[in-house]
Amino acid sequence: MFEAFKSMNPVLLAFFATLFTWGVTALGAALVFFFKTINQKILNAMLGFAAGVMIAASFWSLLNPAIAMAEAMGKSPVIPAITGFLGGGLFLFLIDRLLPHLHIGLETNQVEGIKTSWQRSTLLVTAITLHNIPEGLAVGVAFGAIGILGSPATFSAAVALAIGIGLQNFPEGAAVSIPLRREGLSRFKSFIFGQVSGIVEPIAGVLGALLVISVQPILPYALSFAAGAMIYVVIEELIPEAQQHGSSDFSTIGGMIGFAVMMLLDVAFG
Repeated sequence: MFEAFKSMNPVLLAFFATLFTWGVTALGAALVFFFKTINQKILNAMLGFAAGVMIAASFWSLLNPAIAMAEAMGKSPVIPAITGFLGGGLFLFLIDRLLPHLHIGLETNQVEGIKTSWQRSTLLVTAITLHNIPEGLAVGVAFGAIGILGSPATFSAAVALAIGIGLQNFPEGAAVSIPLRREGLSRFKSFIFGQVSGIVEPIAGVLGALLVISVQPILPYALSFAAGAMIYVVIEELIPEAQQHGSSDFSTIGGMIGFAVMMLLDVAFG
């Protein structure tokens, strides 16, 4: 597979990969045409699955390669890993404090970020869009690494990451559109809002790929940055949302399965 794609621009590959992850988000959002509500246990399991995938991807696809790359460059692996990881978390922390958004299952008076007059549906979509920034960035950085390292292993790891992010985007898309339908929006509007939440991924993916290709020495930092941003989303948003209304066993099982699936992809492709 690597031979067929090695002549392509890594930025273009990152764009196609994140178009795929966006497309899977749209597929998940399309479930709203078949279901008006979703069982809370199933929703918790889906959110737990997404969290498990992101945790596994953060280590297997981002932090571990970042440490290996730093060592190969003759640098201390600790500084890029820790600096990038904490920087990614800080980046999401700042966006979380500034951008108005509302997590699924919460009341309108629990809006986070600066004060706004945005509608509840817009605030819900914005919350999920925040999830997708680090996901798109992670895929973009992974494909940007191909332009620097140019190895089959790097390509395989990037493909595994894109597939893993795509898999967890399916339940994420449904987790947006179906609650919006329950809020009173039409099926079509719920679908549109659900898939729009993933549009940020191709944007973040292209920017991430361009950045690491333009400034090659930052690659270990960029991979760690994406990992930190993803872990922040998991701890601050996905896990609390997956634990709502009880049924925590389902979210835990979903998380375990998600982690195992992403680990399997990384090991298989790596």
